[in-house]
Amino acid sequence: MKVRVRGIYSTALTHLFLDADHDVVQASGPIRQRFDAEFESADHDVAIETTDKRQGVGVEGTARAVSTATTLLQNLAIDAFAWDDPAPTGAVFDARVTETLGGGAVCDLGETTGYLPYDEFDGRVETGDEIRVQVAESSPPWADHRAELTGEIRALAGLATLVPGTEGVRVETRDEAAARELAGMTDLLGGDPPEGWGIRWHRDAVDADMGALNDALDRAADIATQLDSVLDDPIEAPRELAAPTKTTWVWFGRETRFALDAHRREVATTMPGHHRTKAGSAAASSGVDLAEALCEGLGGEDGAFPFDVVTAQFGPLEGDRVAIGHGKPDGRLIVLGSGEVTKRDPEGTIELRRQMSGGGAYDALEIPRESGDTATTKFREGRWWYPTVYRDSEGSVKGTYVNICTPVECFPNQIRYIDLHVDVIKHADGTVERVDDDELDEAVEAGHISEELAEKARSVASSLEKALAK
Repeated sequence: MKVRVRGIYSTALTHLFLDADHDVVQASGPIRQRFDAEFESADHDVAIETTDKRQGVGVEGTARAVSTATTLLQNLAIDAFAWDDPAPTGAVFDARVTETLGGGAVCDLGETTGYLPYDEFDGRVETGDEIRVQVAESSPPWADHRAELTGEIRALAGLATLVPGTEGVRVETRDEAAARELAGMTDLLGGDPPEGWGIRWHRDAVDADMGALNDALDRAADIATQLDSVLDDPIEAPRELAAPTKTTWVWFGRETRFALDAHRREVATTMPGHHRTKAGSAAASSGVDLAEALCEGLGGEDGAFPFDVVTAQFGPLEGDRVAIGHGKPDGRLIVLGSGEVTKRDPEGTIELRRQMSGGGAYDALEIPRESGDTATTKFREGRWWYPTVYRDSEGSVKGTYVNICTPVECFPNQIRYIDLHVDVIKHADGTVERVDDDELDEAVEAGHISEELAEKARSVASSLEKALAK
C-alpha cells in the first residue's frame, strides 16, 4: 500500500506505516531528513491528512487502502474512533436543494447534506431543484460545516485528474519548463483517458517517474469510465450515483496521541505530550518545534506530560473562557456552552464555572433548571470522568452529575473528550444512581464503541458508584 501523509502527525504516522511494511510516498522535506529510507514520488493509494483543529486525520483513497490504514490507526490506542463519510470526496450525487442561503445552497444527498457555493454551479439554483453535484471536499462529523459540493464533475485520482468536455494536458505548477516537459511526456504514457476527457496533472506529478504517471493516469481513466457510465442517467434526487473513493475520519483521543509520541520518538527528539500539545493551537505547535529543535532528549520516553508548563504558556488560565467539546461516539460534536476558568491546578485540574439559564430540567437528576443556578465542573487532564456540581442561587447543592468519557484533554479554547454514555449521579439527598447503561450497550451494538472501551467505561462507572455511595 502506498501512503501519502501530511500534517502534525506526519513523522509518527510515517514510522507507523513503514513499520507495518507499507510504502510512504511523496514525503515532505523534513520527513526525508528524519528517516533513513527511500521515498518514492509515486501516486498514492491512500492519503492521510490532519483535520482542522488537529483533532484527528482524514483518510481518503481506494476502499481497500482506506480500510487497511484505518485499522492501523484504530489499533494505536483504546480511544481512537473512526467513522466512514457518507459523502466521500469525489462522490457524485443527485441532490435536492432544500435551502438557499446568501452564498450557496444546502443540498439533500440522502444520508447527509452538503453545501453548494453558487459560484461552483453553472446556472441558477432554487429550493426544490434537483441537480447533479460532486463532493469537492468532505467534512468530518465533528465539524460545524457541511461537505462542500461543486457542479463540475471530475475524475479525481491523486496525481492525475480528468475533466470531461475538455482536451489536452494541463499542469498545476508555476514552473513553465517543468510543465512543458510533463505535457510532452504524457504523450509517451501507455494509458489513454476516455474520449472527451482532458488531463490535469497535480503539481506533485512533475517529480514523479514514468511508472507513477502511468499508474495515476490509469486510475484516473478507470474512475472516468465509471463516471461516464452514470452521467447520462436521468436525475433522481436524492441518491448517490458513484463513489470511486472512500473517506474515513479518525478521531485521536489523548491516549492515541501519546501512542503517536512513542512512534515519533523512534526517529526524532520528542517531548512528552508532543502531539497533545501540538493539537491545542498553532502557537503551541510552533512552541513544540522550537523546544525540540533546541533541546535533545526532553524527558525521554518515560517523561511526564508537562501540563503546568504547557497551560501556563498557552492556556487555559484562570479568567479564560473555555468551551466544553462533548464528542459523541457516532462522530458528532456538541458544544455544551462555555464557562470561566475559576481555578487551575498545576497538577492537571481545570475548574470551570457556568451560569445557567432557567427552563427545563437537568438531565437524569430530574430537577428544574432555574435562573441563577451555577454549574461547577472539574476537569482533570487524562482522567476518564469529570464531575459537575449544580447549585442554586443560594449556593445549595442541587445534585452532582459525573460523566464517564475518554481521557480528558484541556486545550486552550476547549475541553475535549468523547462521551461514553454511562454516567453516575448523586442527588441532593445523597442517593447515588447509575444511568444510561442501555445507551452504552446500544452504542456497542451499533459499532460506535468497542467492547474493550465499553468494559473500561463500565469499570469506571462501578468504581465511581461505590466511591460516591460512601
